Amino acid sequence: MSEEAKKVKKPFNVKLLYRRTCLIIYDIISVIGASYLALLMRYNFNISEIPSHFMEPINRFLAVNILITLLVLYLFRMYHSLWAYAGETELQNIVISCCISAVCYSVGIQFFKTPGQQAVPGSYYFLYVFLLISFVFVSRFSYRFFRSLKHKQQNKNNGISVMVIGAGEAANLIIKEIVNSNFSTMVIKCIIDDDSGKWGRFIQGIKVVGGREKIIECADIFGIDEIIVAMPSISRVQMSEILDICKETNCKLRSLPGMYQLVNGEVSVSKLRDVEVEDLLGRDPIEVDLDSILGYVKGKRVMVTGGGGSIGSELCRQIAGHKPAQLIIVDIYENNAYDIQQELQADHPELNLVVLIASVRNTNRVNWIFEHYKPEIVYHAAAHKHVPLMETSPNEAVKNNVFGTWKTVQAAAMNGTKRFVMISTDKAVNPTNIMGASKRICEMIIQTFNKHYDTEFVAVRFGNVLGSNGSVIPLFKKQILAGGPVTVTHPDIIRYFMTIPEAVSLVLQAGAYAKGGEIFVLDMGKPVKILDLAKNLIRLSGYRVDEDIKIEFTGLRPGEKLYEELLMEEEGLRETANKLIFVGKPIEIDEMRFFAQLRDLKEASKNESADIRTMIREIVPTYTYKKKGSAE
Repeated sequence: MSEEAKKVKKPFNVKLLYRRTCLIIYDIISVIGASYLALLMRYNFNISEIPSHFMEPINRFLAVNILITLLVLYLFRMYHSLWAYAGETELQNIVISCCISAVCYSVGIQFFKTPGQQAVPGSYYFLYVFLLISFVFVSRFSYRFFRSLKHKQQNKNNGISVMVIGAGEAANLIIKEIVNSNFSTMVIKCIIDDDSGKWGRFIQGIKVVGGREKIIECADIFGIDEIIVAMPSISRVQMSEILDICKETNCKLRSLPGMYQLVNGEVSVSKLRDVEVEDLLGRDPIEVDLDSILGYVKGKRVMVTGGGGSIGSELCRQIAGHKPAQLIIVDIYENNAYDIQQELQADHPELNLVVLIASVRNTNRVNWIFEHYKPEIVYHAAAHKHVPLMETSPNEAVKNNVFGTWKTVQAAAMNGTKRFVMISTDKAVNPTNIMGASKRICEMIIQTFNKHYDTEFVAVRFGNVLGSNGSVIPLFKKQILAGGPVTVTHPDIIRYFMTIPEAVSLVLQAGAYAKGGEIFVLDMGKPVKILDLAKNLIRLSGYRVDEDIKIEFTGLRPGEKLYEELLMEEEGLRETANKLIFVGKPIEIDEMRFFAQLRDLKEASKNESADIRTMIREIVPTYTYKKKGSAE
């Protein structure tokens, strides 16, 4: 602080002086009241029975007692605390300071008694300290009480009516914070818990009204606006079951993130998050063998192509935490590359990080990167993935996906890469669009190269990723925020879904299991109807479907089909150590014919051929498409 600043006097706080003066006057009255009232209580409020030799030492020592008590209270900051936020610490200080004052009183009063007479009865001191603590407590905590009462009265008409699901420790902490807060506009009306032993009991004065079958009924009876799910230890399946009921109430839904926050004492209103549509998938997250992942990534030079994208960036985050010798990020889009670079440098300053701008379509650039950095493990996530856009630019999909993969695979094989993991898609199975067909050709390239080189080439196939670039969820959220309508292509369209961390877990696990030539497939549970997804998201946001937010059907987009598959008929399945991950049996390919077709396809794509789909159909017999007059 500068000398000039130090010289500036603090403004005189008249309001603070007034409050402290009132407290001092109140404490003086409290000492006087406790001194005489304790004696009256000792003799059942019968003044005539009180001996005069008991009154005399109290009268003589009163002034000294007042000064000592005020001094002790001052030392324990009874005139400095913000009593609007008083808690356990302030209560402890009240008890301790009053007890110290009472001890001083019991000693001092002995010097003012009549010689040969008892100063006061022994029980008098216990009554005195009890009364003094009570008087001081009331003066300090009544301000908080009346302020809270005023706050609740003000918010009675515009408060948010809340239902809490769960009657455990997490719920108790949340309820306590909301009930005691002077700022929260939430009013907890009821608690739901499936444990019948808790029904009819109270938490912080709030009644546990019943189990999950009461959710809809109580939401209507109590006029609930918001539901808080305070059960951090339940599984995704259990959460999905509860949310399936809650979403029928049209209430806004929020929940605690997980057990970690409970164990670490981080349960609070600020930790609540909006319930996301992922919570409704009804499938527990994939369990990954972190030891095996750590074993093959630690100390290795690892490259991620498309490292700035949704999947690529999450791969980089996970790999960075497993101490690779070097992490090489390759991406054509500089903004994405910059973002992940800054994030990893901040989170992992010790990481040997290299970020390169490059296109996988550039043969010389790709070869130079592999020759210079010699990556031991490669995760190939670079690809054009947007189905409708690739339908209108099919030659670009072929150039980037097919031949970008081919060039990267060749560079890896020629430069001693030990493992190469390619990101594929369920759209590669019986594809109806260019994107899926191009990815199927990539899988064929992977399996063919695996037969002729020491590099272990594998592919990982999974469905739609929630929260990724191009995911339907962000689009729905924007449409809801704008007041609708929410657009769905077809009422019967279904998709498999997984979260980005799950997708990355699968990719990492595939790298650990890889022996070469496999196509890894995730058991993604039941497919989800996009229409249900849209309805759930509207309800989770606290709106009513087709009343507050309408749903409109726009028709299937080019190349889009009603459902996706994870395996072709020719592919068999065998289990891995992870019961949710399977391996598809490689399909036999006529390699000579395949590479001849690829050469022709390469020339055709360079020449912007209008017949590119026909050529792809010859390579991928399961590819089907609608013929149009002009697709490019």
